[in-house]
Amino acid sequence: MGINKCIDLLKEGQPFYATHTPDLSYDAGVEMAQTWADMILVDFEHHHFDIGGLGQFMKGLTAGGPTASGHLTPTVVATLPHNAITVEEVRYNAWQMRHALSTGVHGLLHTHTRSPEAVKWFVAACRYPFQTLGRDIIPEGLRGGGGQGAPAALWGMSAREYVEKADPWPLNPNGELLLGLKIEDRHCLPNADEIAAVPGIGFAEWGPGDMGMSFGNPDAHDPPYPDYMNDARDTVKRALDKAGVGFYSGWRDDNMSMEETVDHLIDVIGVKMMGAPSKEFADYGRAKTGRTMPV
Repeated sequence: MGINKCIDLLKEGQPFYATHTPDLSYDAGVEMAQTWADMILVDFEHHHFDIGGLGQFMKGLTAGGPTASGHLTPTVVATLPHNAITVEEVRYNAWQMRHALSTGVHGLLHTHTRSPEAVKWFVAACRYPFQTLGRDIIPEGLRGGGGQGAPAALWGMSAREYVEKADPWPLNPNGELLLGLKIEDRHCLPNADEIAAVPGIGFAEWGPGDMGMSFGNPDAHDPPYPDYMNDARDTVKRALDKAGVGFYSGWRDDNMSMEETVDHLIDVIGVKMMGAPSKEFADYGRAKTGRTMPV
C-alpha cells in the first residue's frame, strides 16, 4: 500500500470518486478524514490561494486518520490558480506549486493546458532536481530542498524518504504525486495528443464549462451537448486513451437516475475519476466495478 490512495486504485484499474472540501481549516480536515470519497479536491482556480488554510486542513486530515483502507488520509489534490497556456506562465508561477506541495497534498491539477511544453514545465515544477527518470523529455526539477520536513511528517516518513516518493506517477513507478490536467478549451484540442502524452500526468478532464465558453456558449456544462462539445470530449478521451491516462468527467442529466448516470460514466464514457454528489453514488459505482478496497 502506498501513500496516495487514488494511485493505488488506478494501479488496480478501479475508478475513484472525488468531492470538495467546504472549508480549509484544521477542524474541517478532522471532520473529512473519514469521508466516503477517495479524493478531496481543493479549488484554488476560482477561490483565493489559501496556503495557510490548506496547511491546517492537511494537519487536521492527518489527525483524523487513518482511513478504513489503511491510508493515512484520502488523496488531496489542489487546482492551481494559474493556467498552463505558455511555458513562461508556468515557470513564473512555479512558486505556487512549491507552496501547495509543501502542505503535504498528494497532487495538483492544472488548468487550460494548451501547450505540451508548458505541461512539461508543470511536471518539472513538481519534481526535485535529483530525479532523472524522463529527463530526456521533462526539464530538470524546480522544487528546492528545505521545505520537505512538514509534508514528510504528514506522510509518515523521513524527509529523505519524502523527497524520493514525492515524484509524479506513473513517470516514476514508485512516485506518490498525482498530477492532473484540464484540457478544457478549443485551443487545447489540436495539441491534445501531445499534451496527454507528457510523462508524469496521471489523469485529465475535458472541462465542459470552459470548453463550451471557448466555443461561444456561456453555459454548456451539462448535457444534452451540441455536436461540437461531444466531438471535443471524444478528442480528449481518445488522446488520454492513447497515452494511458485516466479520464475525469462528470455527467448531470436530470432525465437519468443515479444508477443510470454511474452506468453511463463507467460503461459509455469510460471514466477513471468522477465527481460524486453522494456516498450512495460512489457506493453504487464501487459495487458495479467489484471494488474490494475499503473506503
